[in-house]
Amino acid sequence: MSKQTIVPAASAVLSVLLSVAPLVAADGPDEISFNLTANPKFAQCMIGDPQAPPPSAKVTVSRGTANDVMIVELKNFKPNSAFDLFTIERSNLKSDGTVNPDFKTFGLAWYQSDIHVGPDGKAEAVVKSILLDGIFGFDADPTPGSITGAPLVPPTHTFHVGFWFDDPKDAAACGFDPTKPTPFNSEHKAGPNAMISAPDVVTGLGPLSTTASKANPQTQPY
Repeated sequence: MSKQTIVPAASAVLSVLLSVAPLVAADGPDEISFNLTANPKFAQCMIGDPQAPPPSAKVTVSRGTANDVMIVELKNFKPNSAFDLFTIERSNLKSDGTVNPDFKTFGLAWYQSDIHVGPDGKAEAVVKSILLDGIFGFDADPTPGSITGAPLVPPTHTFHVGFWFDDPKDAAACGFDPTKPTPFNSEHKAGPNAMISAPDVVTGLGPLSTTASKANPQTQPY
């Protein structure tokens, strides 16, 4: 299970962090905001009060000098539920927010934070890291049999943001099989994807990419 943590109010955290790392001029915007889209299959398992608006998750990312600050705000979720936040190479959605029928895998995934929903159905997660336009990971171990020593996983951007049910049983009522967990938590026994970002309609990239050329979009959506 994810670890219990205490997260200060988003506005206070952002004020403190940005006072240490002031925003600087960059090719991309100094700040972006976007909403995450619920996985339709498991949306009902996130609802706390059926009479309230549906669960929502807003992401705000502010560019800093050495790194960036991302704040994820959840509202109207089932009280006391838990999720695991990742940056992801690929989304399972199309640019219009509908499920991509050709989706195969999420690709490279980077564990960023736990999310703990309070009794009021709200939660905040704060991440300070390289995020806007530069976030990537790779495996420097050589590909078996490679003559050139090419890395097993070349440098790969994770421009999408999403979170997974921490407890597989929390999604069981929506059809998820808890005996077949996903690896998206510390114990590698998480539930399914709960919410994730959609790709840009032109570039096909996730929202953490803000400087990709609109005139030279990716041929393969991520």
